[in-house]
Amino acid sequence: MEGVERSGEAKMPQYDCLLFDLDDTLYPLSTGIQAACRKNIEDYMVEVLKIDESKVPSMCVDLYKSHGTTMAGLNALGYEFDNDDFHSFVHGRLPYDNLRPDPVLRSLLLSMPQRKIIFTNSDKVHATKTLSRLGLEDCFEGVICFETLNPSQQIVDNSNSLKTINQYTETIGDEDDLETWFETLNHSQQIVDDSNSLKTVKPCMQATGDEDDLETIVTSLGKADYCNGLETINSDNSTNSKSAILCKPSLEAMELALKIANADPKRTIFFDDSVRNIAAGKAAGLHTVLVGSSVRTEGADFALESIHNIKEALPRYGKMKKNLKLKYVHALELL
Repeated sequence: MEGVERSGEAKMPQYDCLLFDLDDTLYPLSTGIQAACRKNIEDYMVEVLKIDESKVPSMCVDLYKSHGTTMAGLNALGYEFDNDDFHSFVHGRLPYDNLRPDPVLRSLLLSMPQRKIIFTNSDKVHATKTLSRLGLEDCFEGVICFETLNPSQQIVDNSNSLKTINQYTETIGDEDDLETWFETLNHSQQIVDDSNSLKTVKPCMQATGDEDDLETIVTSLGKADYCNGLETINSDNSTNSKSAILCKPSLEAMELALKIANADPKRTIFFDDSVRNIAAGKAAGLHTVLVGSSVRTEGADFALESIHNIKEALPRYGKMKKNLKLKYVHALELL
């Protein structure tokens, strides 16, 4: 990272936002959480989805490579399952007792003035429990998780007719009406499931800066290019098409996360243990740090064997500025 010489001084870029992966980044791989998670996914495929046990291990690997996560791959192949049930099965059995409070990391995080945000493919429940076990609940502004990138795309209005988020954004008038609508949506959003019963939807987190940022975020969440295809439900509530799951290492997921966090990629440092995620982060314009290895891979600007060495990856280019704080709507914030 080279500065531009002006008047005899080097003007260096300032980084005011730190974006962190969660699993195997904020704690070491040796905890066994990843191995247990993989085993639980395989069990779910056999016990719930009734997939031939002999095919499951290789299928898991192939789907992970082709779709970012095994869950996203199963969804793409057309397997029917409830996202919450999947997460409950996979994460509900994890050995969380293996995670211990990390006062060293906590102290490091709290000592840094930059905004700090979690960006994980996991669900809100798992993220909350993991951060609690590590003693890091109050070290981050918020968490961008599965529910953030994959909100329900269908809502039911008072007349019980279905409209897409796109249609609702078109009815928004001035900024006050927009904010009122957005808060109402997150307080009482409902979807129609296969059994024709109504369920309350609680997306994980939305972040807003000023009114213009709010409008951008609401509009983007309604676009099919961010959701990879909105589900369309007929009047008889039957599903015509299935929405793809958006997750890392998709460039689309990276860009949407940055928009939700109101973060400038040129001023943001991204920490992740996944080589693929790091490459996606670099493609999105982020400064990237690979965690868990001392060897830099393609797309990694820096490599750290441990997150405890985080300050080695932070350029000291003057006083960091704090950006706009995230505004959490409804019960979306974790911390």
